[in-house]
Amino acid sequence: MNTPQLNFKPRGLFVGGRWVDPAEGRSFTTINPSNKDNLGDVPFATEADVDRTVAAAKDGFREWSRVTPKERARCLELLAKRIEEHADELALMDAVDSGNAIVGMRGDMTWTSDTLRYFAGLITEIKGDTSTQGPRHLNLTRRQPYGVVAKINPFNHPFRFCAEKAAAPLAAGNCVVIKGSEQAPLSSLRLGELCEGIFPAGVVNVITGDAVTGSALVRHRDVQRIGLVGSVATGRAIAREAAAGLKRVSLELGGKNPIIIFPDSDPKKAAAAAIKGMNMNRQGQSCSSTSRVLVHASLHEAVAEEIVKLAEALPIGAPWLRENDVGPIVSERQFDRIMDFIESAKSEGAKLLTGGGRPSNPDLQRGFFIAPTVFDNVTPSMRIGREEIFGPVMSIMPWGDYEDMLATANGLEYGLTAAIVTNDLAKAMETAERIEAGYVWINSTGRYLGSPYGGWKQSGLGEEECFDEMLSYTQTKNINMRW
Repeated sequence: MNTPQLNFKPRGLFVGGRWVDPAEGRSFTTINPSNKDNLGDVPFATEADVDRTVAAAKDGFREWSRVTPKERARCLELLAKRIEEHADELALMDAVDSGNAIVGMRGDMTWTSDTLRYFAGLITEIKGDTSTQGPRHLNLTRRQPYGVVAKINPFNHPFRFCAEKAAAPLAAGNCVVIKGSEQAPLSSLRLGELCEGIFPAGVVNVITGDAVTGSALVRHRDVQRIGLVGSVATGRAIAREAAAGLKRVSLELGGKNPIIIFPDSDPKKAAAAAIKGMNMNRQGQSCSSTSRVLVHASLHEAVAEEIVKLAEALPIGAPWLRENDVGPIVSERQFDRIMDFIESAKSEGAKLLTGGGRPSNPDLQRGFFIAPTVFDNVTPSMRIGREEIFGPVMSIMPWGDYEDMLATANGLEYGLTAAIVTNDLAKAMETAERIEAGYVWINSTGRYLGSPYGGWKQSGLGEEECFDEMLSYTQTKNINMRW
């Protein structure tokens, strides 16, 4: 399995509109998880690099804060157009570097361009209020940007999250420091190149490194607004560090999401919804994946049989080939973690229906491939029934009593998404009202731009992909005037 040629080599850290070498000259290697090929060295940003990057963003804010809303919108539109022009190249880069299927990564580029245009169109809707406080008084509010915003991103949507998650803070008038994922860092630095000539120097900055780099960024005194997409553990760590400076944070964190299948459902359609909701084109490495299949006992065998058929039919292989739906796990560490969950499920008594290890294809033995895995008769007490795996592992959990099922669905610390499959819309709406999750699907899965996306409980703080996200990157100032 030969690695495709990527016509990109990191030029350094993108700081203040220029490419600079890391202060200590450190770097790390990124590999192709499909075959362990070396994809090149990537600059490692230390605390000194964070300091000069934030300083550059602070300098950039002086100019960006004077740019008109119309001009800010034009910049976002130009970036959207540039991404569209390079979409195939970016999708290939992410497929090779992260292991995600190229079809899904190509869709990421469309979503990213759409998001940039969405927020560009909303910029003039950043408005305040006025009220009278008596004769010769006028009270008004203004929304003003924070200044420097830190955005810290994971590996499962490498380019999309770096560009998409910068759209709202940029639209609101902030400058951004983007930290790409250390597991798939290439496309975040490519974003820096795409921004050249569009934004004033210092408006968009891109650095790469590890958790220590991210921590330095969170603690920096001149960063007052932070956005993270990551695990619950990372979110808690960032919230603790941000609390010391009373910084505003938004956190899109993990999930252990249920798909609830009612007895009136068509087993084939329900199984197809479960497979689709599992996001196998990212190997289940998605916070919104519906990994807990809560199926009514009357449909248990039929749905389980159909899920196995669909899982086994998914083509596995090199993620840069369009015919493949399932690629490798992003790293050896993540591969080992998922395999540990699979072994624990076996030891705790779950019934393995398919998968459970590397696929049989000899061409895939070098990479971090795990065949789509389905366990049956999973109970809420098992590790795979209660902890986020972030891998291609589905847990089928049959139910009979509605109240017991709801208790199981709501019985975890997570509350990101949930899916409901039924023809009884009254029962669907009742369940949607009672489910403890921030984003609920009924007879569908997928994300819709403009609809608020965010988690309940330990799955996050704040909403994204909507108008309120843009407003969250502003501060309200009240002005009371007398004449």
